[in-house]
Amino acid sequence: MSSVLELTQELVARRSLTPEDAGCQALMMERMKGLGFATEPLRFGQVDNFWARLGTSGPLLVFAGHTDVVPSGPLEQWKSDPFKPEIRDGLLYGRGTADMKGGLAAMLVAVERYLQAKPAMKGSIGFLITSDEEGPSVDGTVKVVEVLQKRREKIDWCVLGEPSCLEKFGDTLRNGRRGSLTGILKVEGIQGHVAYPERADNPIHRVVPALTALTGSKWDQGNEFFPPTSFQISNFNSGTGAGNVIPGDATVRFNFRYSSAVTKEELKQRVHALLDEHRLKYSIDWRPMGDPFLTAPGDLSHAMQDAVEKATGLRPKLDTGGGTSDGRFIAPMGAQVVEFGPRNASIHKIDECVAVKELEQLVDIYFDVLKKLLG
Repeated sequence: MSSVLELTQELVARRSLTPEDAGCQALMMERMKGLGFATEPLRFGQVDNFWARLGTSGPLLVFAGHTDVVPSGPLEQWKSDPFKPEIRDGLLYGRGTADMKGGLAAMLVAVERYLQAKPAMKGSIGFLITSDEEGPSVDGTVKVVEVLQKRREKIDWCVLGEPSCLEKFGDTLRNGRRGSLTGILKVEGIQGHVAYPERADNPIHRVVPALTALTGSKWDQGNEFFPPTSFQISNFNSGTGAGNVIPGDATVRFNFRYSSAVTKEELKQRVHALLDEHRLKYSIDWRPMGDPFLTAPGDLSHAMQDAVEKATGLRPKLDTGGGTSDGRFIAPMGAQVVEFGPRNASIHKIDECVAVKELEQLVDIYFDVLKKLLG
């Protein structure tokens, strides 16, 4: 059994439902200590994180990721226990195999191989690992970054092992992400009997035309790096449960995934202006989830594209789609940030899996990037 496969299985077998780490980080840190890394556990609230560094000089190449996973869903729908990794037809099954314990294992094994080659390393290697990426993301990477900034530690390059590839392994390299802005809209009305609508004020009737206008709005045209901003309603809640009562209020949860062509303040202003036009009595709880970030083509993206092409025969396209990632916390440090990992077709699904061959190729890719950037 290859070392990357073995380590992936060890990590998957630990039931690390967010924000639990279940010993994954201790396992990783123990191996890093054997390589000479200085490891530092950093716990905030209920979240385990760690920072590890080998070397004191720049430039600093950091591998980042998360040990926490999402719940498995109905166990009876899995073909095998999600926390007992199993290989079938060249695929390793288990929760977290693709998102992202396979990526973590490949990072560590690649660094082990690199150091075994006794390179004349020009710079340093770091690891920034959290157990709060799948959760609220308030006590994880963002807190570790705060610690590093206070120390004035500078990250030059950061590789996240998030599952980035879409159709084929090697087809996509994330070099940025859209911003995410959630709004919780509460519209007030007057509760009453459905037989006497003149004595009530139905908030559903009032808000629906406004929502139609919001969903039909064009927020921007995007730009060369980002698609246009999207607006989606994710939840609508109103009523008492009784069929003969006009509700007194309605709550709507919505989200913007926005490009760098617009700011979150501009989006807020436009939403308020539109709701005011419809004469709604309302309040909005705005919850920013992260600003858009972009790493322009440069040393890191070129090194990664070259390494991926060498391993897979495909030259990955640069892409900023998908959801958010912890790269949004690291990029503001001035670091070049990219994400490359396995295919994402099965992430968060029943029977999540990763191809064993992809894990081996991922080690080769990370190893090549280390050589290209650090010598």
